[in-house]
Amino acid sequence: MDRRRFLRAGIISAGGAAALPTISTVAGAQPAGTSPYGSLDGVDPDDNGVVLPAGFTSRVVAVAGEPVGDTDHEWHLFPDGAATFDDGDGGWYHTVNSEVFIEGLGGVSAVHYDADGEIVDAYPVLAGTIANCAGGPTPWGTWLSCEEDFASDRGQVYECDPTGATEAVPRPAMGFWAHEAVAVDPEGQQLYLTEDQPDGRLYRFTPAAYPDLAEGLLEVALVAGDGSVSWAEVPDPSATSGPCRLQVAESTAFAGGEGIWYHDGVVYFCTKLDNVVHQLDVRTQTYSVVHRAVPEDVAAGTAVLSGVDNITVDAGTGDLFVAEDGGNMEIVIITPEGEVAPFLRVPNQEGSEITGPVFNPRRDRLYFSSQRGPTNRSIRDINPAVESDALAGGVTYEITGPFRGAAPAPEPSTT
Repeated sequence: MDRRRFLRAGIISAGGAAALPTISTVAGAQPAGTSPYGSLDGVDPDDNGVVLPAGFTSRVVAVAGEPVGDTDHEWHLFPDGAATFDDGDGGWYHTVNSEVFIEGLGGVSAVHYDADGEIVDAYPVLAGTIANCAGGPTPWGTWLSCEEDFASDRGQVYECDPTGATEAVPRPAMGFWAHEAVAVDPEGQQLYLTEDQPDGRLYRFTPAAYPDLAEGLLEVALVAGDGSVSWAEVPDPSATSGPCRLQVAESTAFAGGEGIWYHDGVVYFCTKLDNVVHQLDVRTQTYSVVHRAVPEDVAAGTAVLSGVDNITVDAGTGDLFVAEDGGNMEIVIITPEGEVAPFLRVPNQEGSEITGPVFNPRRDRLYFSSQRGPTNRSIRDINPAVESDALAGGVTYEITGPFRGAAPAPEPSTT
């Protein structure tokens, strides 16, 4: 099932939910701003099919159905949300979801890189789930993988060990719905979660004993007309009495919740059905809009940023990097100064989407995937357990270059 067609066909009224504050839009077309990395105009794709600004290079890390590097681990189908984690020895772990909408065939894989960025291992860290879309890293070094099971509305969050040393653990206290992504506020010791439904909600989870996620309070956001945000308890997080998003009638609906990321007291999140990048100041509990595409530009295919999906932040600069699900297969940068411009583009992969943008811990490499990237293989070829001849794939890339928020290079080790 194509979740984009499913959701766009299912856009419905919020039905009594609180309305978002009025969002003003700029009349007429919004031209691309000035990227701190330069324009992509006139730039040809590199050997891996990626259009990049000057000084940057790409590498293919993994291809669905093929071994990762010199390991024997075959990369999964439909790579999606991702995060990286310091391994304590100069290298890092890279967790990537598998968004397969077939029960039992979702999951998460991890790639381990050494201090030079070379692949030293790859392996599964979660299996037997469905539609693992996005998620989020925790400050204590685990990956929260979210099931976007909008068909049954019974998706949940799994806490995964990026090293693969311990088994993933479901976290039912965080609720059952079409989970999309989650972000941890380490100061407030709370987690914020998005829901990929046309009338999805924004949720907040307060652990009973942070950082243990086994128990806690689940709440849903109410956004007032002045942008102030309050929270109401979700009476039944198990959703046995009804969908979580409908349990608090006055809660605020968001049109297709997507990626979410915490940075410096602010939670940024995207909704793709109305092409909005939102922000919630968690210290003041106030809501505002970072960017909204002009609907006429989206319809004409001229919007600089549309199909907003996964999001990450360059912690060194505050730059937002927003992936497009649709649009023209770009990662678009939004600078703190308000400039909105393409950072990279993957042309000639119509029908795919950009997923999982994330920096490594040193912020000198950016990872992302083309979820259904170029392939001539069927799902059955890659996974014989799936009785389908539909084409499937997925390619995960690494971008290296002069990122302006990169941390200083580590000192060379000596013996």
